[in-house]
Amino acid sequence: MIVCAGDMETFPFATPIGIGLINSAINLTRLCLFDKPDYLIFIGSAGSYGEYKIFDIVESSSGANVELSFLEDKSYTPIDNVIKTQNATFKDQTIVNSSNYITTDFTLSKQFRDYGIGLENMEFFSLCTIAKEFEIPMAGIFVVTNYTDQNAHNDFINNHKEALQKLTQYLENKKLILKK
Repeated sequence: MIVCAGDMETFPFATPIGIGLINSAINLTRLCLFDKPDYLIFIGSAGSYGEYKIFDIVESSSGANVELSFLEDKSYTPIDNVIKTQNATFKDQTIVNSSNYITTDFTLSKQFRDYGIGLENMEFFSLCTIAKEFEIPMAGIFVVTNYTDQNAHNDFINNHKEALQKLTQYLENKKLILKK
């Protein structure tokens, strides 16, 4: 099953599950309880912490929830904040960080990279958590729309349409969806 966030990131071949950590967790849990999929692929956009360029396509099966306050030594967490899902199909290339907030300070990007985190997507960590709980193999396929800097929102808006087209073409080329 292919899932996406929805709203601006809706695809005719994917089930929308909601934007952000909470809505995506609620809706994916509901989906798994009533019609548990054999495999999940989450598709969507991501911001780059500097390792990846605009329009790069990245596959991952690892999600994180590392907040900016943690990088600034202003918080800690007693819970596991990095999750690797079961995945026999895709190569795990990077850890994708999730938060309900978008990073706009590029100086923090190096610190994310130092932890092995390459991308930022609002939903992926919660989806990895749900997939692990329900023992569903899962991967994410992301297209980079912006860097995590002061221009993040404008670049996301300006690159979004072309990025989704490139992501769709990538899925077609991998034969994960049928060509239009």
